[in-house]
Amino acid sequence: MLNKNVEKAINDQIVAELYSAYMYLSMSAYFESENLDGFGRWMQAQALEELYHAMKFYNYVNERGGRVILGAVEQPESSWDSPIAVFQATYDHEVKVTGLIHNLVDIARKENDKATESFLTWYVDEQVEEEDAADRILGKLKMIKDAPGALFMMNNELGQRTPTWPAAAGEEA
Repeated sequence: MLNKNVEKAINDQIVAELYSAYMYLSMSAYFESENLDGFGRWMQAQALEELYHAMKFYNYVNERGGRVILGAVEQPESSWDSPIAVFQATYDHEVKVTGLIHNLVDIARKENDKATESFLTWYVDEQVEEEDAADRILGKLKMIKDAPGALFMMNNELGQRTPTWPAAAGEEA
């Protein structure tokens, strides 16, 4: 049976993951409106990945005999000044999510919930990848600044990411 403090914290995290998906969809819509469809496609793939993360938590709560209680998802921002601003917001958001995951680990440890602590290891590792991906793109965008040709090339590069559901239920992404 899932400890009630852990259950509440994971339910809060499910909402945070759903917000992340919603935010990335909003960023995708922004990029699409700016004719940067490759950037938009990258953000759509990111949104699906965040939904997958939410569903992993959802399934875990159910597997442990807990109850999923979904809270309201806040409306995300809808416009930015530039692609740099979008990826700065992306990086900052992923750093925040990393803090949320680390807090979940702390709660699991406090409650002596070894199963949840083990489950969360995947998310700890995933956040290293999430921060790195956002930081690398942000770094490239800062390097190219306002060079239209370089932005066009980066749009094509990011458009190579395919928005698909990462894996079947219960499988690793």
